[in-house]
Amino acid sequence: MSTAYKKALDLANEISEERKKQVKPLEEKVNKLLAQVGMPNAKIKVEIKDEDELNSYGKNSIDFLFDANRSKQFLPVRKVASGGELSRLMLCIKSLVAQKLDMPTLIFDEIDTGISGEAARQVGIIMKDLADNRQVICITHQPQIAGKANAHFFVYKEIAKDEVKTNIRLLNKDERITAIAKMLSGEKPTAAAMENAREMVGN
Repeated sequence: MSTAYKKALDLANEISEERKKQVKPLEEKVNKLLAQVGMPNAKIKVEIKDEDELNSYGKNSIDFLFDANRSKQFLPVRKVASGGELSRLMLCIKSLVAQKLDMPTLIFDEIDTGISGEAARQVGIIMKDLADNRQVICITHQPQIAGKANAHFFVYKEIAKDEVKTNIRLLNKDERITAIAKMLSGEKPTAAAMENAREMVGN
């Protein structure tokens, strides 16, 4: 065994041991957040296996396993999680990773898929907390999430010279209230929806 290989193997063993120590705390934290974002029956399990050969990540292969409905059948996330489940799972994991790493920007594309009500509000709270120390960009159709933002941009399409172009503009406070009210009650928002939108923007 060469000196370089032995050194690499020693480092891989150290990394492997540290990884295994973090598995249970990570599972507990992610599962707690999953319940918070409206998935109380979902659980994640991290499986770390030792490989015979070294690889670019050390000596381990790592699988993230998922059970959405307490079936006690944990299968790879990529095979069993729906779009909405995967979005919320990634939010939970990213929120924990962001606390440990200096990540200047996080982007979430329609993380609200398949959720509403209290679950959407909790997702908004998590993202609001994340935005305290970094930029968070979120594409959303949920008023509970849009209402938590510091800035609200409206994406729209228009026809110019027989071409459809996509544009974006920053909404002022009144425009923002109207946009959120439309999310709540449709294209012609009711007085109740407008009042609710004002409360959301004010918090």
